[in-house]
Amino acid sequence: MRKVLLLVSFICCFSFAQAQNTNSQKISGTFLGMSFERFAEKIESETPFKLYYKNSDVEEIQVNLQANDSDIGALLREILSNTGLTYSIDNSKRIWISKGSKIYVDFPADYFMVQERQEVQSNANDTLGAFDKNKRFIIGKANENPESPTAVLSGVVTSVESGNPMNGAVVLEKVNYTQVVTNKEGKYRLTLPKGRHTIWIQNIGGFQEQRQIDLKGDGVLNMSIEENVLSLDEVVVSSGALSHINKLDMGVQSISVADVKRLPAVMGEVDVLRGILTMPGVNTVGEATTGFNVRGGAADQNLILYGNSTVFNPTHAFGFFSAFNADIISGVELYKGSVPVNYGGRLSSVLKVDPKFGSKEKFGGSGGIGILTSRLGFEGPIGEKTTFAIGGRSTYSDWALKLLDDEADLNGSAISFYDINANIQHEINDNNTIELTSYFSRDKFRFDPDTSYSYQNLNLSLAWQHYFNDALEGKLTVGQDSYEFGIIGQDNPLNSFDFGFDVNQLFIRADFEYRKSENHILKFGVHGIQYSLNPGTNRPYGPESIVIDQELQEENAQEISIFIGDEFTVNENLSFSYGGRYMFYRLLGPLNVKEYVPGEPITESNVTGERSYGKGESVQTYHGPEFRVSGRYTLNNQSSLKFGFNTMRQNIHLLSNSSSIAPTDSWKLSDTYIKPQTGGQASLGYYRNMAKNQLEFSTEVYYKYMNNLLDYRSGAQIVLNENIEQDVLNSVGKAYGVELLLKKNTGALKGSIAYTYSRSFMKTSDEPSIEKINDGEFYSSNFDQPHHLVVVANYELSKRVNTSFNLNYSTGRPITLPISKFDYAGSERVYFSDRNAYRIPDYFRMDFSVNLEGSHKVDKPAHASWSFGVYNILGRSNPYSVYYVPEDGKLRGYQLSIFAKPIPFITYNFRF
Repeated sequence: MRKVLLLVSFICCFSFAQAQNTNSQKISGTFLGMSFERFAEKIESETPFKLYYKNSDVEEIQVNLQANDSDIGALLREILSNTGLTYSIDNSKRIWISKGSKIYVDFPADYFMVQERQEVQSNANDTLGAFDKNKRFIIGKANENPESPTAVLSGVVTSVESGNPMNGAVVLEKVNYTQVVTNKEGKYRLTLPKGRHTIWIQNIGGFQEQRQIDLKGDGVLNMSIEENVLSLDEVVVSSGALSHINKLDMGVQSISVADVKRLPAVMGEVDVLRGILTMPGVNTVGEATTGFNVRGGAADQNLILYGNSTVFNPTHAFGFFSAFNADIISGVELYKGSVPVNYGGRLSSVLKVDPKFGSKEKFGGSGGIGILTSRLGFEGPIGEKTTFAIGGRSTYSDWALKLLDDEADLNGSAISFYDINANIQHEINDNNTIELTSYFSRDKFRFDPDTSYSYQNLNLSLAWQHYFNDALEGKLTVGQDSYEFGIIGQDNPLNSFDFGFDVNQLFIRADFEYRKSENHILKFGVHGIQYSLNPGTNRPYGPESIVIDQELQEENAQEISIFIGDEFTVNENLSFSYGGRYMFYRLLGPLNVKEYVPGEPITESNVTGERSYGKGESVQTYHGPEFRVSGRYTLNNQSSLKFGFNTMRQNIHLLSNSSSIAPTDSWKLSDTYIKPQTGGQASLGYYRNMAKNQLEFSTEVYYKYMNNLLDYRSGAQIVLNENIEQDVLNSVGKAYGVELLLKKNTGALKGSIAYTYSRSFMKTSDEPSIEKINDGEFYSSNFDQPHHLVVVANYELSKRVNTSFNLNYSTGRPITLPISKFDYAGSERVYFSDRNAYRIPDYFRMDFSVNLEGSHKVDKPAHASWSFGVYNILGRSNPYSVYYVPEDGKLRGYQLSIFAKPIPFITYNFRF
């Protein structure tokens, strides 16, 4: 009996010792604002313990504690208190989290050995599929560089469906919170501690996937993941929950082309630029105007890029339609706060429209037929190394003019346009790729039979992408951008004329990115532009015309910018981006420049002479720096603070007597009297995810200043003015505001609410030689619209039927009104108010649409959908402008509205 008791006592002591040994691992560290999942991954990476739990059980748990040589059991008891969860630990240091009773599991002896056999050695030529998340991949070789505690993981992320690289996908290691965003070629590079890791991958607005790896040394992990191809999703204007908090840049918003197609649109035409108008801080001054204003800036202060090509007029049909065919672009990004150091030349923002280069896997196409326009596009591979994408649009909208109330006044009117995109990408080898991007559009329209208008865009660029090694890549791009406009007037054969102007630029740019380490990403390069601008010509049209031939002097200039920037990660919470550009600008001859009395107003009466410059001779030189600084501090895994400051320079100006972009506007280069526009912007933002990442909230405040803005004397002549400096006034400006954005990304009901309070003011320069407007005091600019609210909602009735709703409200823009009349020198004169002292009525509009999808069967040869709805469903007569006409000795005011009635639309879309 005594021997039995001794044996039992020995077994109990041995079991107790084993239990003590199991839990003898002591843990130290600070775990603040950390999700349980991240806490578990950190424990697994630093101790022998392995945690097993159900994600839904722990998703609301947030860990906030300090551990100092603490026992794992004590930590778990504190974390799981008041959660209804319990834990158990087996002899193999496996921890089981469960609800209610503890879990005790007895696995077969070789179970985990079987699991280990599922590990595979990753090969650089392998692309992992969407179902490889249950395997563990061995990366690198343990005997390579054994003294280094870290290794480099790199690779390419591609789409399962198309095989194309995924640009902007987030690759994240969640324990150390090391993350990187894939570039245009889908490439990524991470430096991680050696050992086991869980790698998370999320496409922009798409699915989130994971890969298990055992990192033994430097190696390659190519991943192929599923895209979010559901066509009935909401309008997504961010890069997903992860980048919402952790993205370094602020004031940067993206929008998916597939999601823009769900917005109610004018006449059913998909419009990428109207998707931009759903973002806070972005507005437009008029109905059916796709020129946009960002944070109180003018429309010409936005750099609009198609690839690397500058688009000078992004509209069709006098602003009714966007110039971009949504079927031939892959994505859109707007930089309105922190502008990247590799972009410059405009004062307010950069809109980057990325072209599509086609699928590597199969031939396909898409198109649509609407009541006003139709489009058709094709894409696919050419052999094994080349892909293409080509698309075109055209209109047949003349019949719509017959439906207008004033048909008699528009007798003989006609509107037509077409555009063509053609893009080719050729992969020479793994390190070299060539891309050809082209865009051409032409518009013709007339509002009476005697006067016709036409304009066209042409953009062509060729790019060579080269990878020197895993750390350094470069891209060389050359191209040409041009824009032409013309008017032919035939009202009277004696006065028939042919007017036109054009702007052309040749450009070359070299962009490099060097990943010095995971904490330093350097961007540097050079950008050169050769401007050639014809300000205007007017020639007789027809044999009977007696119009005098007139041609303004051609303007030529060179602009060279060098830039360098660094993205620096201090730690997992703090990151910075900083850098600068230096811009050189030189106006060239041949050119004749008038000289004026120094210190006196620039008027015809103060002309003292004229100086002539020969071809290629330097007329005027300007140069100066631009600075970029931004930072992000992560408060916890749910929120962050960001700040940014940047300065900008702009050497080309739009001469316009209207608030919005019109095809009759002309461009002007900086010269002796019209200086480059300069300015700076400071901004601060707070970002937070709420309700289990279902809601994204952000708020940003900003202040910016602007110098050398152009305003005009009353009665200024804009067209064919060879002395335009006599009619423009050098002005300064300021703008400030706050932007709020709340988005819901999941569930049947999705959408966003964007509210902006902003002010924008101008005043004439304090120089004594400058004529003063409003006595030299600040006055509202043409783009000062204090309140702007946009609500977008998308409700999914089923996987094939969804509805979209859009509400848009903004304060009416400022105008100058005649307020009295008086007699002077025997004639009656009109006295006007101070500049922009009044406002037109506020703007309010609601739209509604229904989208019907066909069958989602994968093996169908073609997929079709219908979109129909009503634009301006309330039929509100929103004013576009106010004008005055003398009638019976009185000056009568009239309000012009573009859409004063509900506008129904229907569009048939297809893809194959």
